[in-house]
Amino acid sequence: MKPVIDRSAVDESRYEKHGGFPKVSRAKIGRNFGPFVEAMRTLQDLAVSVDAPDEVFGAALDRAQELIALLEPYRAPELQGPAGRAVELPGRGSLLLLPWQVVEAGPDGIRMTGEFRRFHLGGNGAAHGGVLPLLFDDLLGMIVHYAGRPISRTAYLHVNYRKITPLEVPLTVRGRVDRIEGRKTFITAELLDEQGNLLADCEGLMVQLLPWQP
Repeated sequence: MKPVIDRSAVDESRYEKHGGFPKVSRAKIGRNFGPFVEAMRTLQDLAVSVDAPDEVFGAALDRAQELIALLEPYRAPELQGPAGRAVELPGRGSLLLLPWQVVEAGPDGIRMTGEFRRFHLGGNGAAHGGVLPLLFDDLLGMIVHYAGRPISRTAYLHVNYRKITPLEVPLTVRGRVDRIEGRKTFITAELLDEQGNLLADCEGLMVQLLPWQP
């Protein structure tokens, strides 16, 4: 399903006026980058879950080193590689970000859907508590953008863990601007399961960068 995006509040010129944060342009990717990232995510899942003989790990190590040798000549500086800028891919094509996708976005807030994978296991079938703030923090940045607010950084993020967050089941995260006070944008968000049960919620503060701030 194609996401519903309302960019009516977005002012691209803000990137040139607020702080030292560089303008991030959308990456143009070929047909292989998306499947490559997905394969790497599966490798992450396997790396934390397989129980194999040591010789299998040795063979996997050899192949991993071959892959490193293949990719190393193409190491690029920030904002040159497609990772993090491939907006059509889950997690914008970044292995750091959770592989969730935007369903709706606009001045009134953002809704994303996705799931936590085996790589995100904390213990006893639950997602690690540390990955929930990562999900919320990424959401906060997008909310500020689609609300038409200036370039901002996270100043405060408080997460309430209401229920165990399961792995490998569809979930929804949503958030919106709660209020604005000068350079400050206060945001609230929540994580829900398919039945609408509240798994976690957060309160965040994003602060507009001053001209000399990176």
